Amino acid sequence: MAQPKRDHGGGLDAAAARYGGARADWIDLSTGINPVPYPVADIPDDAWTALPDATAQQALIRAAKSFWHVPDGAAILAAPGASSLIARIPALRPPGTVDIPAPTYNEHAAAFTAEGWQVSDQNPTARVVVHPNNPTGDWQDGETGGHDLQVIDESFCDVAPDRSLICRATTPGTLILKSFGKFWGLAGLRLGFAIGDPTLIDQLSQRLGPWPVAGPALILGRRALTDPDWANATRQRLTADAARLDTRMTGAGAQLAGGTSLFRLYRVDHAQHWQDRLAKAHIWTRIFPYSDNLIRLGLPAPDQWARIEAAL
Repeated sequence: MAQPKRDHGGGLDAAAARYGGARADWIDLSTGINPVPYPVADIPDDAWTALPDATAQQALIRAAKSFWHVPDGAAILAAPGASSLIARIPALRPPGTVDIPAPTYNEHAAAFTAEGWQVSDQNPTARVVVHPNNPTGDWQDGETGGHDLQVIDESFCDVAPDRSLICRATTPGTLILKSFGKFWGLAGLRLGFAIGDPTLIDQLSQRLGPWPVAGPALILGRRALTDPDWANATRQRLTADAARLDTRMTGAGAQLAGGTSLFRLYRVDHAQHWQDRLAKAHIWTRIFPYSDNLIRLGLPAPDQWARIEAAL
């Protein structure tokens, strides 16, 4: 079976090679990563030099349970990024048919296909929903519908924690995924979480092996997850900045088509032309192989707005 195309945001090196300029000259709006990251304070030397210890791992898990209000009876696992979990989940069940409503984040279909699954909504034994969806921003119901395996990807849900389906984490066969890099803006830290069925969590843990999360990630993750004031202020700023971007884009002729407060999806007359025009100003955006008129923009950092507005 052919592998689904794994198109992603990013790729500034290729953009610079095509349109000119050094990597540092570019503004990358092709991802949905918070452009104002959680502050990286001093990291103890032994976080870099020693193997991650159990105390630090347990402290991170306690912080995650509290932050996401993980219900009793659900287990939680920290991993080196949500993508590492996505790649391993299909092997937790024998290959069958998985329902992955499209369009959505393409790594899910790629991971299941690589393990011999067929992607179809006809009599599926597994289902994946992205909540909110990437790139449309649609919120899902998360119902299992009798599936043997249910994955709820909440990588972008921290912008609206009241919409989380974390209460489903105690449903047998269910895994809820959390991405640290998006909301906290530290994608390079590579930290993600799986929450749900203890049996599945144990199987994932065995596949990840010992010390799956680096020492600095354990420390920064715990700090961030125990800092609700930063999280609340960040949600307010993201909401305001998303509205500002909508105003600029619609004023330039785009129509809002969806998104979250970490990324916005617009309908335009010709997506490739829009990407080319912004790229000539060294602003990189995201377009999609399945649509000629959809373009997605992340949010700029506070000192980048003047360049965005001038380019539009």
